[in-house]
Amino acid sequence: MVLAAMLRGRGFPVTTARDAGHLGRADEHQLRVAADADRILLTHNRADFERLHRQWIESGRRHAGIIIARRRVSGELTVRLGRLLGRLTADEFTSQLFYA
Repeated sequence: MVLAAMLRGRGFPVTTARDAGHLGRADEHQLRVAADADRILLTHNRADFERLHRQWIESGRRHAGIIIARRRVSGELTVRLGRLLGRLTADEFTSQLFYA
């Protein structure tokens, strides 16, 4: 929640799984919802989303991008994400997997 507020403060349109009522939903569901909304998905869940990313690419499915972030102090992660989001276009995120 703190991270989302910090990113919103920097002008990024952010929605959290909690805000969207998706906490506890399957990872596949969360990626599908993000893809349908053309939103980049940010997660700390490396193993499951690396696997999902591979499955989607292999099956020809498209998503708006996945960022896997190590757990860090919110301010540090906000800066790292801001740099990543600021240097790439939305098209450059499409169906890509990034680490922050």
